[in-house]
Amino acid sequence: MPDVGDQVTAQLLVAPHDGTTQAALTVTAPDGTTSSPVVTTTDGGQTWTAPLVYTLAGVWRLSWTVTGTGASVEHELVSVAPAPTTTTAGRVYATTTDLANYLNAAPPLDGARMLADASRMLDALVLAFCRYDVNDNGMPTDDTVAAAIGRAVCAQVAWWDEIGDHTGAAGVGYGSVAIGSVNLGRSVTSVSGDDSAARQLAPQVWDELRAPGLHDKLVIGAVAVPW
Repeated sequence: MPDVGDQVTAQLLVAPHDGTTQAALTVTAPDGTTSSPVVTTTDGGQTWTAPLVYTLAGVWRLSWTVTGTGASVEHELVSVAPAPTTTTAGRVYATTTDLANYLNAAPPLDGARMLADASRMLDALVLAFCRYDVNDNGMPTDDTVAAAIGRAVCAQVAWWDEIGDHTGAAGVGYGSVAIGSVNLGRSVTSVSGDDSAARQLAPQVWDELRAPGLHDKLVIGAVAVPW
């Protein structure tokens, strides 16, 4: 899958072909804008190529129109990923280095995204009910509290990594499915995925947030904490 910024050569093979064969390419970007890059051939009309730069993330449509011998219309859809970035929206309480040290192993390749997701999850389910000193960006100012919250986030990611799911997709089930002579059934209570293990706080999260030295710095309010 190409990324935004990739420069590629679009290619079309035409058969049959001869001196009357001509090809043109129309490129439709994800935002609906179109362009017509210069198309060339070096083998008498069998292979046609055009330079192309993917400038937006999303689905691109490449539409070839061939006239003369081998006349046809060909469409190709290309899915383009966003350019990799090291920045994430919102507060993230741990880095991939923190995660590697917590796991005592190499972190998952998507560790940065998982840390961001875990930070949002803890913000919503736990930290919103806590009292501790923060700076203008909402980050903890006390080193002990910051370290504990960072470990709690890493604990959630470690939990997700252990169960192999961090979106709750594994908890999405089916009511009844028939495949040939085989009938599969699952309780409809699991269909939403809300009861998936991935949607639960990891038990280790609470261990990190009740570590020694935190009681007078991190006060947890109306949230069920297994003290």
